[in-house]
Amino acid sequence: MNHLIISFITADRPGIVEVLSDLITKHKGNWQKSSLHQMSGLFAGVIEIATAPENLSALSDELAALDGFKMQIEHAQQDKSAPEAVLVLELTANDRAGIVQEISSIIHHQGGNLLKLVSTQEIAPHAGHELFKAKVTVSANNQNIDAMIDALENLADDLMVDISR
Repeated sequence: MNHLIISFITADRPGIVEVLSDLITKHKGNWQKSSLHQMSGLFAGVIEIATAPENLSALSDELAALDGFKMQIEHAQQDKSAPEAVLVLELTANDRAGIVQEISSIIHHQGGNLLKLVSTQEIAPHAGHELFKAKVTVSANNQNIDAMIDALENLADDLMVDISR
């Protein structure tokens, strides 16, 4: 199987996922992983699709031709390598400008690779101020994990880090 990674953005409207999934099914593709989001009136996403080599070109061409979509299509090899350790970090802090940069910088400088980041802003219960919440998946060398977690926990007094391995 060959893999396509597509990223897209389009005006939000009903039926977007149906259009994409119909096209993928038409070309005997398998929708494997995705992250889809509605943001400020737009719908954006990233989808990993597995398909037979003989269907790759036609599927890519039809995806690229979808009306109203800004589409990026990449052919990828499936990654068979396994990182030494994968951590899922749930982070909560008072929201502030630069917090994603601070967190990503610590992960990078401690030898980690940020695999996934999903973040939100929420109003703190009983306090009324903005909270930053994120779920971060990181791969790292086992020898670097403790230092990375310590650095994240020392980033700010208000940052809470919950870890699962």
